[in-house]
Amino acid sequence: MTKKRVGIIGAGPSGLAQLRAFEAAKKKGEEVPEVVCFEKQSNWGGMWNYSWRTGVGKYGEPIHGSMYKYLWSNGPKECLEFSDYSFDEHFEKPISSYPPRPVLFDYIQGRIKKDNVRDYIRFDTTARWISFDEDTKKFTMILDDLKNDRTYSEEFDYLVVASGHFSTPNMPYFKGIENFPGNVLHAHDFRGADQFKDQKLLLIGSSYSAEDIGVQCHKHGAKSVTLSYRTSPIGMDWPEGMKEKPLVTHFEDNVAHFKDGTTESYDAVIMCTGYQHKFPFLPDNMRLKTKNNLYPDHLYKGVFFNENPQLIYLGMQDQYYTFNMFDTQAWLARDYMLGKFELPSKEERREDINLWLERNEKLKNGDDHVDFQSDYIRDIIKLSDYPDFNLDKVAEMFKEWMKDKEDNILTYRDKTYQSVVTGTMAAEHHTDWMDEMDDSKERYLYEPEEEEDDDVKMNSTVV
Repeated sequence: MTKKRVGIIGAGPSGLAQLRAFEAAKKKGEEVPEVVCFEKQSNWGGMWNYSWRTGVGKYGEPIHGSMYKYLWSNGPKECLEFSDYSFDEHFEKPISSYPPRPVLFDYIQGRIKKDNVRDYIRFDTTARWISFDEDTKKFTMILDDLKNDRTYSEEFDYLVVASGHFSTPNMPYFKGIENFPGNVLHAHDFRGADQFKDQKLLLIGSSYSAEDIGVQCHKHGAKSVTLSYRTSPIGMDWPEGMKEKPLVTHFEDNVAHFKDGTTESYDAVIMCTGYQHKFPFLPDNMRLKTKNNLYPDHLYKGVFFNENPQLIYLGMQDQYYTFNMFDTQAWLARDYMLGKFELPSKEERREDINLWLERNEKLKNGDDHVDFQSDYIRDIIKLSDYPDFNLDKVAEMFKEWMKDKEDNILTYRDKTYQSVVTGTMAAEHHTDWMDEMDDSKERYLYEPEEEEDDDVKMNSTVV
């Protein structure tokens, strides 16, 4: 009998979770299908794989990543910890609750490097088009080997779309912005706050990216930061030099006009206006069409495309939980592909989707959102053998995190939390976040030696 084949698009956290799920089954002696993962970047990690490039990459493909220098986790690491691979195991000592990007990237790689999953990934390879044959029940993928400039096709029994949804920007238009004399960019192309030192910045949007980029630019020396919101403000107690204003109506040269009738001049504009779910490699009848929300329509258990459950989407939700949620989805998807989890009828799946959509519509605040996504993970984690973790405790941490941000947007990253996997209390970072300008792994993990004061230095030279 011919072995089943699984194609995975993307080797970011979701794609790597799917590879890891199959490896976990293999270690238990289970027979797994042939798995091939296609990654258009030259390395794994998805959004966590930082690139200085914007626009297009080495081979002319649109840049996938929206990662930037000096990004630190904006939520406690204890809320995203892998159940089967703790931070303690990886770093062999307690670390703080809010690590910078290079440290989290190192953690992601640590688990996956324990297995040989890199052998299953074809890097510098992008999916161009996918079709599904109703007679053979197989997907045909047309692929481009970018490095060798070669186009070819392969067949698969299952397709896992793990390409993420934070790479295709929503770029709105405001009358007169084409005449703005300064820099205008989307958060997707933001690579660090250095270039905006001593500048007056206007950020349009009220998302996490607006909040984080705004605070980073304030930290690294921007003269002022204004955040312009469409419907409601973020509502933080902003430090001096940061403020919120209603939406821009139009621009006149470097002057922005706001809905409240006020005007102000700026040196640069950053659009923090979100991203599109974009799958240009899929035909219309297989394409997930949704806005960013906690429960996209048409996905049973948030994973299986209801019209064709051989098509699997991972990580397509708006996210409080991240790495551990991708794991629970990948473990469930794996068990379906192994024949261990049987799907109900299409009609029953539709009813289940509708129940979640109805509940999603009634959510009112951040606490409701956290409880909703906690219950979602609770619903799917019981369907596979993914190691359980204390969801109630993680939900409490999320709610405390939101309160910490409201208390002080500049100091919440100095707080510490306790791991639900190992019980370890996080260490305090050696430097307050507002004073820490170096986000390297080396600086983070190894406390710099304290400078001796002048008297000690002088005495040490006396013979």
